[in-house]
Amino acid sequence: MQRPIFIYLFYFLIFSPKALLKAQQVQPNTFSRADTLRGMLTPLRECYDINYYHLDVEVDVLKKRISGSNLFKFKAAFDFKKLQFDLFQNLKIEKIIYKEQLLPFTREHNAVFVEFPDTIKKGTLEEFKVFYSGTPVLASNPPWDGGFTFSEDKAGSPWVGVSCQGLGASSWWPNKDHQSDEVDSMLISVTVPPGLINVSNGKLRSVDELKNANKRYNWFVSYPINNYNVTLNIADYAHFSEEYSGENGKLALDYYVLKENLSKARSQFSKNVKPMLKCFEHWFGPYPFYRDGYKLIETPYLGMEHQSAVAYGNDFKNGYKGTDLSGTGLGLFWDYIIIHESAHEWFGNNITSKDIADMWIHEAFTMYAEGLFVECIKGRKAGIKYIAGLRAKITNEEPVIGPYNVNQEGSADMYYKGANMLLTLRNIINDAEKWRNILRGMNKDFGLKTITTEDVVKYFNQQTGLNLTPVFDQYLRYVNIPVLEIKPAGNVTQYRWKADVPGFTMPARIKVKGSNKSTLIYPSTKWKTISGSIQSVDTEDFYIKTNMIE
Repeated sequence: MQRPIFIYLFYFLIFSPKALLKAQQVQPNTFSRADTLRGMLTPLRECYDINYYHLDVEVDVLKKRISGSNLFKFKAAFDFKKLQFDLFQNLKIEKIIYKEQLLPFTREHNAVFVEFPDTIKKGTLEEFKVFYSGTPVLASNPPWDGGFTFSEDKAGSPWVGVSCQGLGASSWWPNKDHQSDEVDSMLISVTVPPGLINVSNGKLRSVDELKNANKRYNWFVSYPINNYNVTLNIADYAHFSEEYSGENGKLALDYYVLKENLSKARSQFSKNVKPMLKCFEHWFGPYPFYRDGYKLIETPYLGMEHQSAVAYGNDFKNGYKGTDLSGTGLGLFWDYIIIHESAHEWFGNNITSKDIADMWIHEAFTMYAEGLFVECIKGRKAGIKYIAGLRAKITNEEPVIGPYNVNQEGSADMYYKGANMLLTLRNIINDAEKWRNILRGMNKDFGLKTITTEDVVKYFNQQTGLNLTPVFDQYLRYVNIPVLEIKPAGNVTQYRWKADVPGFTMPARIKVKGSNKSTLIYPSTKWKTISGSIQSVDTEDFYIKTNMIE
């Protein structure tokens, strides 16, 4: 059933802060009932807060099937008798058990509605268990078009992984599939055939010997985790480890790779992991998951930021599959997947957006982190050059922020444009230590929480004492970037911003003819005047355009 666009806009106008501004930016799409069921935080989802999962699943690697259960432990946010959880239609629900009773349920698209025999009272702690089985979605182009990947190593042993960001964790296990509610902790139990091991998030608690020589690996996640980060990795892995002395003490570093790649992994990981941790702890604060440790796991797909279990598939090469995304050559000094996916431990895993429409919070800060890593190893100018080099990939065709409540991301410009917006903000603030404190403060104040764009903007405004809202709005909610219009007028020069945000204002850095020093000017959308002629405008530190009007 298609939902008319006027109903979609009506929802924004009533329920969303800054609704009018957002509504103006909504693309003329029509969203389905399935999109709403997946993307909207309805009362049937708001009624319960997830405290704990125990996901217990067996993977049949030959038949490419899964079966098992998930235990939901929750606290009632208000009185209710019915709730929604999520599981893709292609997976069969065998039964749902509550207090040794079978619970009735109905299914609509990928949503499952459960009715309880009595009202669950506000504040009550309850639990139910879902048993399920079936063939999960197989990834066609992982990790972008996600699902399960069934592959083999060179010796012919099975090699299995899963990546589901965007697609949804409910593509392979039952859960409350909305980013706003992260489970507080969980146990991940995965049963695998003889000769294979499973690596998941968190710390390995135990390994159970089962019939037919199968083994069940029990991994405990002691921190909140978002659903798409929950993972499994099955192979005949080799394991090696080391320690990192970080801001919060000794951090366990564990690496799982195919045996055929052990030598290459030892070399590549040693060159990248500790320098990455040193750099990012400096800029962002302590690694967020010390108790669970840091793992790199070789996967049959390129990579993914699975919390404390980072997926790695970059063939032990520097760059992004051996290339430099920035076109500057600076991306060839480090392993892109290790640096990028690990940066997500701070932005995406520690700090998570409530709605996938705000995924720029994950991707913009993480891609900007690449520039900070270049800065750590090559210096400030090199870091700026790297981020500026990414601009060739910006399309400026759609807003960075996507439509809310329908499980849809914004433009892919969230990566490259988002990083350049942050570079611009750093130069607007023009104080390196304050900038570092903002990034560290975000991870402290928003750590292990889910947030919105408005939360980020408010935080920046509070920490800087500046009104940066117009800057965020222009880069995130509109297609165009600011254009500095310059008009010579005799012995003076007039200048102003051309932008979509009413009353847009932000500084720009210029050089006046005859001066060797640069200076900041503060244009608005109204003409201002400076003595002399503007010789140059800094369009490297600031992601802007210029237009000379004769």
